[in-house]
Amino acid sequence: MSKSDTVRFRHNQAILAAAIIAFIGALPLASARSYLLPVLLVPLAVGAWAWRAGTDADATGLRVRALAGQRRIAWDQVIELVTDERGRAVARLDDGQQVTLPAVRGTDLPRLVAVTGQSLPHTPAETPGQ
Repeated sequence: MSKSDTVRFRHNQAILAAAIIAFIGALPLASARSYLLPVLLVPLAVGAWAWRAGTDADATGLRVRALAGQRRIAWDQVIELVTDERGRAVARLDDGQQVTLPAVRGTDLPRLVAVTGQSLPHTPAETPGQ
């Protein structure tokens, strides 16, 4: 399987740019007193999260990536893909767990399903000829 067969969902890169600006803005504060140096860790953590967190999908399954770790979920473990009340995509698994898919919105579900090689069922409103 090549990398081109993988669909990647990532957060908006403006978050990373904001983290860089916040880091630069926190430099004068952190350099004023040595006990304020940990202030620099906050924009660094946000920047690392924005760069790394997301969801990768291919024909074999999902890879959910967070700041510190990742989880591989095979498609045969996924019972249902739904959206929550905030519009985020959630995978319901066969063991009863629900996994929120980072950086995947409800509107991205057709792209997510397309990578599996299957199609979404048509609702009556989408059926041609009606």
